[in-house]
Amino acid sequence: MQEVKNLVNQQLDALLTGERDQVANMANASALLNQTLPNINWVGFYRYESKNDELILGPFQGNVACIHIKNGNGVCGTALKEQKVLRVADVNSFAGHIACDANSRSEIVIPLFKDGKPYGVLDIDSPDLDRFTEDDERNLTEFGEVFLSHVD
Repeated sequence: MQEVKNLVNQQLDALLTGERDQVANMANASALLNQTLPNINWVGFYRYESKNDELILGPFQGNVACIHIKNGNGVCGTALKEQKVLRVADVNSFAGHIACDANSRSEIVIPLFKDGKPYGVLDIDSPDLDRFTEDDERNLTEFGEVFLSHVD
């Protein structure tokens, strides 16, 4: 198991150890972030479905959300397609942003790949402009890696 430096990531690792049900793990992971990250209004997972080349809503905390996002669309689909973290300071300035919650002002999306194959994304929204920092990006990327270490 990789060395985990961040306390929340240590908590995630302990929470998921021994549990292989991915729905339960995504639910607990999103709940953990919802409890520990200040100034967010949505956190959750979108799962990749290769049949239709799209992301499908997974477990989350927050208001109702979009269910289907085509690969390459919106912040989530773009992060997956480009295989890189997207930290958007103002979602209204992101061309093609999909507004599920009008209260969201900034967003960070961590693409999740397991053994080189798309698994999905971790998506977090905030009602504050420019909410997410480089430290958030680093810690949430590690959070995603810890999560994926518990995926078969």
